[in-house]
Amino acid sequence: MPKIIHLELSEEQRQELEVVRDHDARPYMRGKAAALLKVASGQVAARVAENGLLKSHDPDVIYRWLKGWEAEGLSGLEIRKGRGRKAAFSP
Repeated sequence: MPKIIHLELSEEQRQELEVVRDHDARPYMRGKAAALLKVASGQVAARVAENGLLKSHDPDVIYRWLKGWEAEGLSGLEIRKGRGRKAAFSP
């Protein structure tokens, strides 16, 4: 059975996430904001991970996004410097 996690957002936080979801230049930030808004609206995080986004994710990924949001707000959702794909080496 999936973990039930509740996310309580103030009106200001909800609006902030909606702006990111609708207008941020970074696709990964738009997806993370959309996932958080769905969890805040009462959907189960595991279901959002499997079916609620454009690409399915492992439920633990959504839980990490939730923890990052709760710890640091929007900056907790950003990819840290040095993470992700590295440029190919070309001599």
